Amino acid sequence: MQQVDLRAYKKELREDSKAYRRSMAPQDKAERDARIRRRLRRLYQYPRARTILCYVSKSIEVDTSGIIQDALAAGKRVAVPRCIEGTRLMEFYLIRSMDDMEKGSFGVMEPIVSRCKKLTDFRRSICIVPALGYDLEGYRLGYGGGYYDRFLSSYRGLKVGAIYSACVHSRLPRGKFDVPVDVLLTEDYLRTIRRQDGGKRPPRR
Repeated sequence: MQQVDLRAYKKELREDSKAYRRSMAPQDKAERDARIRRRLRRLYQYPRARTILCYVSKSIEVDTSGIIQDALAAGKRVAVPRCIEGTRLMEFYLIRSMDDMEKGSFGVMEPIVSRCKKLTDFRRSICIVPALGYDLEGYRLGYGGGYYDRFLSSYRGLKVGAIYSACVHSRLPRGKFDVPVDVLLTEDYLRTIRRQDGGKRPPRR
C-alpha cells in the first residue's frame, strides 16, 4: 500500500486554502466575516466569558478586528498573542485598543509589551484559534509553526475555530498531541464537537 507524504499533503492543503481565500471578493469576504462574528456573539458561553483570547488576523484570515472591537465594547478583557523569540512558545497580553499593537513575528501585529499587561489568569476565557482548515472533529490545519499546538495543550477554556465553511474537511491528518477545538464557527453554521465522554453533538444552526 502506497504511503502518503504527510508533509507534502499538508502543504497542498495549505496552498489550496490560501488560494481559496485570496479568490474571495472583498465584499463577499466582509459579509462572511460579519456572519462568523455574529455567531460568536450568539454562543451561550460568550456573555459569561470575562476574557477573549484572539489572534490578530492577516488579510487572508477570518477578520478578527471586529471580534476584538466587539469584545472591548462589551467590557470584556481582550488578550492577543506574542511569540517568544527563539522558542515555539507564545504569551498573551491584554490590550485596550488596536493602538496597543505593533508589527512583530511573521509580520503579524503583536502587543506592545511596555504598554500591556501579561495575562496570567485564563479563567472564564474563550480562545479564538487560527487555522487554514479544520475537520469535522475539530482538528486543525495550522501554519506549521506549532505555537498554538503548544499553548492549547495546557489551555482549559473554550476553544473556538473560526473558519470559512469551504475550508472545513471531513478529516485531516492529526498527531497524538494535537488538540481539537470545542466549537467550529463558519459563515454557514455553528458546530459543537462531540466530547470525549460521549456527549451528543447538538444540531447545526
